Amino acid sequence: MAEILLVADVSWVVNNVRAALSDTRFSVSTVDDPRLVGDLISESKPDVLLVDLQVGSMGGMAVTRSVRDATANGARPAVILLLDRDADAFLAGRSGADGWIRKPFSSDSLRTAIDDVTAATPDPS
Repeated sequence: MAEILLVADVSWVVNNVRAALSDTRFSVSTVDDPRLVGDLISESKPDVLLVDLQVGSMGGMAVTRSVRDATANGARPAVILLLDRDADAFLAGRSGADGWIRKPFSSDSLRTAIDDVTAATPDPS
């Protein structure tokens, strides 16, 4: 089962992700305060971090960079940014995200994005 940590503070994003990942292959936890992500990653060790580009006071790029810095020498989750527009793909690439998907997304496209980054991310064990 893939452990997913969703960082979003908008209810429709949370609801869409939960609906898309409602099968038994995924376990989804959410956080709406991006400042808590570092501690949550240390505690729960998620496989994938889904980050809304527009979240709280940090934003998706800052969260992604913060995760990269905090886990530079250890195991880190794959990061997928949830983008608002196609042009944001440039920002996603610059942030160091492993993948990205534009909102609104289909269930299939979100699952495929998760499968793609988890297949590309080496197992730390």
